[in-house]
Amino acid sequence: MSFALSEGQVIAEYDAHFSRDSLVRYAGASGDFNAIHYRDDVAQQVGLPGVLAHGMLTMGTAIQPVVDFFGDPGRIVDYQVRFTRPVPVNTEAGADVHITATVAKDLGEGLWRIDLKVTLGEQTVLGKSQAIVRAA
Repeated sequence: MSFALSEGQVIAEYDAHFSRDSLVRYAGASGDFNAIHYRDDVAQQVGLPGVLAHGMLTMGTAIQPVVDFFGDPGRIVDYQVRFTRPVPVNTEAGADVHITATVAKDLGEGLWRIDLKVTLGEQTVLGKSQAIVRAA
């Protein structure tokens, strides 16, 4: 299967909600039981605003709309991000992250760079978030 893509094309937008339950489930699946991901007191003792979502949970969630669009995780040949801001997860409200995936550049030979804008409110939480995808 081949995809017709053009630079600047938005291929996916997605809103992800993280709750404290999400963090507990992710901790169990990943084995990352760092207390900053489930205890406000520990997070605050180390200078954080409160419990934070796991960075890898945020990163994995951000790439999912791209995987869904292309229909095969094997099409992702490279994925990199810069963690620019933590994602605090409020006890009751949780945290809502917005993801926009945009076709950035035709790299030739069927490869395309997809840029991901990942925000919490008005703030970017993943900077230089880019995937290289085999679209042909």
